[in-house]
Amino acid sequence: MKFENTGIEKLKAELNRLDEVMTDYGLVRAGQWDYERVTYDRKFELKEGVFYLRVQGYSVEGDVDTFKATIQLMTPLLGKHYYPHGVEYGEGENFPSSLVNQCKKILENINTEISKFAL
Repeated sequence: MKFENTGIEKLKAELNRLDEVMTDYGLVRAGQWDYERVTYDRKFELKEGVFYLRVQGYSVEGDVDTFKATIQLMTPLLGKHYYPHGVEYGEGENFPSSLVNQCKKILENINTEISKFAL
């Protein structure tokens, strides 16, 4: 599921500041990066299954491995994990409305925080 028009997809931010804000809202980057891309995930374990809120971005300046990069954020996603296949984001997935609302609130707060220092 894509969270369209959150405003996050219009933001560019410095990687270290972005890492701080994302961590504050439970989204971790961990080892999910390469020299040009980053992925922040927050895991939700519910009775309906395991879900991930995912915010991705790519470097428009600098390299992620040097921690000196400007990241352009992309449209946030919500996916359901299927073992052992991975995460599905498709339109045919059913996402609990309480989870969708919780994710919208998290994304709204992230947008507000990052907008304060966005480039």
